[in-house]
Amino acid sequence: MNIFKLISFIPLLGVVLALYFVMQVSGVNFAEPTSLFSLPLPSGAQWSLTGSDIFVMLGIITLFIEIVKSVRTGTGTILEHALSLVVFIVFLILFLLVETAGTSAFLIVTLMCLLDVIAGFTITVATARRDYAIGPPG
Repeated sequence: MNIFKLISFIPLLGVVLALYFVMQVSGVNFAEPTSLFSLPLPSGAQWSLTGSDIFVMLGIITLFIEIVKSVRTGTGTILEHALSLVVFIVFLILFLLVETAGTSAFLIVTLMCLLDVIAGFTITVATARRDYAIGPPG
């Protein structure tokens, strides 16, 4: 099996989860709104970027990629959706039981995981229904 095909089955939001805890271990505290850096805007406002902001932005980008991946049809699609469901369950359990995961940013990315699971199964069912309506050639 090609390594890129194998990687395509990995739920990328699980990678975001791993990065969250790597950032936690490295000292980024998502519970405190400490600014990593800030930029003055032409309007006069001061825009600052926090660790939570980076985490949510990474989650949004990853959610887009996951939804694009869910459009594919094939034999491994159900496995990928099942793995996405497992990642969502892990996110939910961690949010409820682990103190460092009890942040708004973590909840937002948890909801992104739920959206990924729902979108994946919905797209798969809609595609299967369309393929069934067309019927076999001949």
